[in-house]
Amino acid sequence: MNVFINQQPRELPEGATLADALRVCDPPAVFAAAVNLQFVPRNGYEQRVLAEGDRIEIIAPITGG
Repeated sequence: MNVFINQQPRELPEGATLADALRVCDPPAVFAAAVNLQFVPRNGYEQRVLAEGDRIEIIAPITGG
């Protein structure tokens, strides 16, 4: 199945979860994740099954002043 991770196309197996997608993209140590603009809590990554065309955003915090 084809999904987008930070606007880049990726192919994942059918039934893949958000946790599976995160394993293939090597996210930063601290991040938040959203699927189709909906935030997914960290404890929900394994349960959030992806579908064809889903858009995953991995957001890293920005610090500064």
